[in-house]
Amino acid sequence: MKNTFQSNSGQVTLVGAGPGDPELLTLKAVKAIAAATVILVDDLANDAVLAHARPDARIVHVGKRGGCKSTPQAFIEKLMIMAAKEGENVVRLKGGDPFIFGRGGEEVEALHAAGIHVEVVNGITSGLAAISSLNVPLTHRDHAHGVIFITGHAKPGDSGPDWVKLSEAASQAKLTLVIYMGMTHASKIEQGLLSALSASTPVAIIQHASLPEQRQAITYLAQLCETIEAENMASPSVIVVGDVLQGVAALHTQPSLPQQKAAG
Repeated sequence: MKNTFQSNSGQVTLVGAGPGDPELLTLKAVKAIAAATVILVDDLANDAVLAHARPDARIVHVGKRGGCKSTPQAFIEKLMIMAAKEGENVVRLKGGDPFIFGRGGEEVEALHAAGIHVEVVNGITSGLAAISSLNVPLTHRDHAHGVIFITGHAKPGDSGPDWVKLSEAASQAKLTLVIYMGMTHASKIEQGLLSALSASTPVAIIQHASLPEQRQAITYLAQLCETIEAENMASPSVIVVGDVLQGVAALHTQPSLPQQKAAG
């Protein structure tokens, strides 16, 4: 098969900056940042990781944060393509992992279509870092046979996840749900998940995972929205739902809990 990449162009590396703690950056990510001549920095990437950049690297902040004004995705892709065609070594620095709700797939497609060589360096996703900060696993032989990473933020014109069906799947297959960008639609999420999951299913809301300002609230599914309001939790937060949280929930919440399943 003929190589369609332009031999005289630079390259682009999509780098996962991890959940926020700069010490969770991978060695491969450090090397990519150190070699870059242009770095396009996502709003959720910790600027502290830029200490690894070369002094003459051009740093461009291209904010992408839910609920706030963001740099258009098409413009970011255009910047990457233009810089690579000028021979630059471009790093697109993203919070978490580029391929977990980081639009990395869209960027790879755009770069390939433009004939630009692209590589991906994975980072620790915030959903994993958030639950790990509580010393709780995502899977457990007794409590969770698997995990679903799901977004609570739908693309304009998309109805978003079917929380009723997700509730059924999580209940039947014993799955942990890790919900990104779900704070705005917490009420819809709570109502949908209660269709098949017990009202007493434990829930954790973790804000600013892995950072010094991290906050968390432990509650139960029927009290999700109530807890978010009472504890003044806000974005960026990860919501984790599942029986893997039973131990930590018993330590943090009241013993009198609803045990029944809400009517579907």
